[in-house]
Amino acid sequence: MFFPLNKKNVALWRNVTTLGLFLFLVTISANAQAPRPDAFPPAPDTLEPKAVVMANTIEEMLTWDKYPTYDVYVAMMQQFADSFPTLCYLDTIGLSIQGRLILSLAITGSSDNDLYRPQFFYSSTIHGDELTGFYLMLRLCDTLLRSYGSSESITKLLDRTRIYINPLSNPDGTYRGGDSTVALSWRFNADSVDLNRNYPDPFGTPPLDSLQPENKAMIDYVEQHHFLLSANLHGGSEVMNYPWDSFTSFERLNEYSSWWKQVSKRFVDTCRLRNNRLFRNVSPTGYINGGDWYVIHNGRQDYFNYYHNMRELTMELSISKKLSSHLLNHYWQSQAQALINYIDEIHHLDDTLVSIPTRQATSFKVYPNPTRGKITVTTPHAQRHYDLGDRPAGVYFIPVDGKAVKVIKY
Repeated sequence: MFFPLNKKNVALWRNVTTLGLFLFLVTISANAQAPRPDAFPPAPDTLEPKAVVMANTIEEMLTWDKYPTYDVYVAMMQQFADSFPTLCYLDTIGLSIQGRLILSLAITGSSDNDLYRPQFFYSSTIHGDELTGFYLMLRLCDTLLRSYGSSESITKLLDRTRIYINPLSNPDGTYRGGDSTVALSWRFNADSVDLNRNYPDPFGTPPLDSLQPENKAMIDYVEQHHFLLSANLHGGSEVMNYPWDSFTSFERLNEYSSWWKQVSKRFVDTCRLRNNRLFRNVSPTGYINGGDWYVIHNGRQDYFNYYHNMRELTMELSISKKLSSHLLNHYWQSQAQALINYIDEIHHLDDTLVSIPTRQATSFKVYPNPTRGKITVTTPHAQRHYDLGDRPAGVYFIPVDGKAVKVIKY
């Protein structure tokens, strides 16, 4: 329909256009994902220091309603190893810039069949002010060790798995205000670098800063092990964030995306049995492809998934980065079983490998094949290295660039 151009119709058109734009913006706002907490420069922390209660002794910490001072944290990790010498030992991953320890507790059960026990890795608080995971990992260490022999499910899990737990990977950021408090913690390390933007990027984006000591130590530690499944624990939202972070799912779909959705759904559903309000602020499902939420580069998740033949998930566990101390136990009660169940997912990896449809991969070269352990896959674009040394003999289909490469372990 044609309207003659006059003052009355111009005014009418302006009103209609303004209304349409308003309705469009309202629609976009209603359907948009919640912003990723690290999408913008961090806002000043408004949490009152009195809401953060510190434990100055191990005994005070064991009421599980406080955060540990740095000395108490180190003492707890050492006490785990001293109290349960047949179940665990303490590793030092490395040192922070200011000389604080980056620790990992290795936990396992019976020594029988230890050669074939898959290795799992939890790591938390790469952002120093995201403290929920720090607390949860300490409590998880305590629970696994104290429950061995009395809980059938946990005993079975430890007897079948080597579990490594790093509760605090950025101690300088967490104890920025001194070793006696976490109230002044911040996101970055002592050189003001965001450690989750500092890993080598497998997709070609160079980091802004040189590789930081904390990340170099973590890379070296992972290279010494054969972790098949891991998770990096964050705070600021509640969502399971699976790879890739560097791309939207439309641009580049992760070959395990269907599996990640199933694993994430099981985690979220388990938590919601205790608290149905959890994991709803980003996506109704409680999980999302990282790049669909917000694209980032030089992150830890993409680095380890791409270069180390391990599956790592980013877990955002609480909307508040620094939970008030009185909420800590509530989050443990809601998430403890899901955290334990996620470790057990490592025993269902082979099923997904074998179920991947075999495709022709004539442009790929795999050597040595058959193998006793390590192999190299040469593609038209890169070389990939895999290690089946901790796997039993058998036939494996390893996904490489969307193709299933057949490898025989003898």
